[in-house]
Amino acid sequence: MELKFIIESILFSSQKPLTPAEIRDVLKKAAEFEDAPEARDFKKTSLDAIESSLIELLAEHERGGRTYKLMNVAGAWQFASQPEYAPWIKALVGQKPRAPKLSAPALETLAIIAYRQPITRAEMEQIRGVAVDGVMGTLVERGLIEQSGKAEAPGRPALYSTTPLFLEYFGLGGLEDLPDADELRRIPVKKPEELLTVDAGLATTPPEQLQLDGEAASETTASDAPPVANN
Repeated sequence: MELKFIIESILFSSQKPLTPAEIRDVLKKAAEFEDAPEARDFKKTSLDAIESSLIELLAEHERGGRTYKLMNVAGAWQFASQPEYAPWIKALVGQKPRAPKLSAPALETLAIIAYRQPITRAEMEQIRGVAVDGVMGTLVERGLIEQSGKAEAPGRPALYSTTPLFLEYFGLGGLEDLPDADELRRIPVKKPEELLTVDAGLATTPPEQLQLDGEAASETTASDAPPVANN
């Protein structure tokens, strides 16, 4: 019995994608069954052997031209039907409502994060040239990005990175599968002394500067106001 066919049977029966580590756990558990002595031969299967078998299976299914394929999404493996057979499968099992498509600004911001991560909000704004507060909220809410640390900069602004759900959303095995974008990676990003957004909670413009700007604005408004006539 070959390891790759055992793995194929596991993935075919699984209700969710499995990582190589999870497949190894299944192999170990199978060895505990008394009525399956042959399973003991695979109890100590290494991750390298599992990954090699997965790559071999992937190539075989690609050559086979079947109605389904083996996929690696966010480091986990699963079988999925080929897109051209979607109408008949939808008629059989129904279709789950999909989340609304991302807007163009959201996709642009997400691309910047994907290729330049980890990255601060201010650095995104410097590249895009506009504020990103709204689209950032959407991306966080959708689970496509998350805070991944703090930058070594005044105010310690949050750093953002993509999530495993981002890889699943775009059908990527890992960040190394992103399309080439050398031009985006080459855009210089300087560490600004003052960041573009002015929300004090985002660790951008220092609060003391906001206070000075507010006082200056108040004085300007008062001096520019027309005189009030006395009756």
